[in-house]
Amino acid sequence: MNDLGGVTATFNQSSIRTNVTESCNPVDASARLFLMIIYSLVFLVGLLLNGFTLKVYFCGSQQQQTSSCVIIYLKNLVAADFLLSLCLLIKITNYASDSFQVRLVYCNFGASTFYLNMYASILFMGYIAANRYLKIIHPLGTHFLQTVRAAHIISTGTWGFLLATTSAYILVSLLTRKVPDSLPNKMRCDDLHSSQLHLLYKIIHTCSVIIFLAVLVSLVFFYRSISRRLSEAQERQPASSGSKKLAKSRRNMLVLVSVFCVCFVPYHLVRLPYAFRSRWWCSWDRVFYYVKELTIMVSVLNVCLDPLIYFIFSKAFRSQLRLRRVFSSAQATANATGAERRSSDGRISGIRIHSMTTRHIGVL
Repeated sequence: MNDLGGVTATFNQSSIRTNVTESCNPVDASARLFLMIIYSLVFLVGLLLNGFTLKVYFCGSQQQQTSSCVIIYLKNLVAADFLLSLCLLIKITNYASDSFQVRLVYCNFGASTFYLNMYASILFMGYIAANRYLKIIHPLGTHFLQTVRAAHIISTGTWGFLLATTSAYILVSLLTRKVPDSLPNKMRCDDLHSSQLHLLYKIIHTCSVIIFLAVLVSLVFFYRSISRRLSEAQERQPASSGSKKLAKSRRNMLVLVSVFCVCFVPYHLVRLPYAFRSRWWCSWDRVFYYVKELTIMVSVLNVCLDPLIYFIFSKAFRSQLRLRRVFSSAQATANATGAERRSSDGRISGIRIHSMTTRHIGVL
């Protein structure tokens, strides 16, 4: 009788644990289909835009233009956005498939590389803003941070730091992975976390939010400083060339800050609460999960909006686009002229043939 009671208690505890697991894994089919469609659209648009930008930067005439720090940061930004677009394929596959192996690949590698490229985009946007700010403070370019060497060192150090952090996370994940007793179709990556990985997960999330806040505060500071300098210049000489340059710099900085805030602020408002949420908050888990997924969806829109930053911050990029447009127009004009010439030659030949035929008939 006691044995039967123990078995019953064990069964009840197992049933409760199963029910809790199901209620804390709220991923229904309609939400997955919606996220798959949105991510597929962002993937296609982002891949096309950033693929074209990569071609312009690395295969066009701009390949030789490495004397500018902002070009170096823009090249790294477009590389991060292109890789982020590719990472969306793994995310889409994860939503489309119920395979545990697919989920395992996504949790161990896909999600890690996705966030690596997201924070690479965040940091390089901050570097671009800092470079434009230094250009106003030190217009002669005498500061060390305005040199090409510094830009290469900062870019290499950024990728090295992000790769080291991601590699550490993947290594701990593989070595301490927790294999559950059952493999539910709707399992999330959190269910595979060991205690060691969960601690590292919280540490990385905290550091990531600190990095984001540092970049956000810097962007706001740069924008306010440029606005203040513009006001002072307009009070002294409203129509001077310096005032016009400052107004353009403020406009460009406003675009950068706007794209940054729209894409990344919502996600980081949710990220820390989600990472540190209690396992007992199953009633809130559904809300946290869907809000997190929606904010991630908004954050990946930066791969579609960043080409606007390339356009306004790079004069060489704009000139390259104009050259392509002029070349296309010239080629179209040449084709039209050739077609018209061939048509004219055809008409002349026809007239000659008709005239010769007429004369021949007259002779007969």
